[in-house]
Amino acid sequence: MNGAPQPIVEFHGVDRHLFDTEIMPRAEPAVLRGLVDAWPAVRRARESDKALCDWLQTLDSGADVDALMLPPAEHGRIFYGPRFEHGERGFNYLHNRLPISRVIEQLQRYALFDSAPAVMVQSALASVCTPAFNAGHRMPLLDADVQPRLWLGNAAVTPTHFDESSNIACVAAGERVFTLFPPEQIANLYVGPMSHAPTGTPISLVDLAAPDLQRFPRFATAWAQALRATLAAGDALYIPPLWWHHVASRRPLNLLVNYWWRAQAAPSGLQALEQARAAFARFPPAQRRAWQALFAHWIFEADGQTNAHIPPPLRD
Repeated sequence: MNGAPQPIVEFHGVDRHLFDTEIMPRAEPAVLRGLVDAWPAVRRARESDKALCDWLQTLDSGADVDALMLPPAEHGRIFYGPRFEHGERGFNYLHNRLPISRVIEQLQRYALFDSAPAVMVQSALASVCTPAFNAGHRMPLLDADVQPRLWLGNAAVTPTHFDESSNIACVAAGERVFTLFPPEQIANLYVGPMSHAPTGTPISLVDLAAPDLQRFPRFATAWAQALRATLAAGDALYIPPLWWHHVASRRPLNLLVNYWWRAQAAPSGLQALEQARAAFARFPPAQRRAWQALFAHWIFEADGQTNAHIPPPLRD
């Protein structure tokens, strides 16, 4: 592929006012350099991996967390199983439920290996597995009820996927490389099965480390729109909803703390999409186009004039 991704726009010294009035309204990703420099976890990570691990183990409540393990041959890339091309279900990792201290012990043991399995804690609520963590790690850009989640592991790759919620991802230890694609690049990302994905939401089948352009030729178009940023401990990234993002952890020990939130309580758009697919899959083309016009008018292009001709008490 030609060229490298464009850098993500960066902001320094971000406070709640700047985030709410300038960064969020852009509806584009933004690097927030040094946002969480003062966090206790960041200070310990800069001291050493051992200092961070020892401290996290003192916070462990004993509650089980979701942890994945991948064999060394997978190079840390979360993906489908080896017979995916033959239509078989399954993924390339082993899923465990165990306390975070046990995962830390595995990470410390595998750090001595030349070729180690990838081990990672996935989306663990800090309030459950490390309750004392929350008090010292406030997110200054969000309301206090937005709960932090921990992502702890060694070198690993989360494939290109999206989230329905807004996201602030904070690197507390290690280094992470984020590669992002705008939502409208979906047709060029070759997305796998909607209802069967190793990350919970649909993923791109393209391996960014070695894209197969013979099999996925349109990916070159997506690559031309890609954005990238490398985050170190203390940095954060704002990811708007539905932006595709690929995340590579680079160090033997990496800790990410993320915050998901929605502007308002709402049903899942992904579930609505799945229901719409099921509802319209067998309609003939003419009827599909007709329904497309109705959805555009009443949902995706609706504005203040859509129902202006209807008496106000009857507008819905």
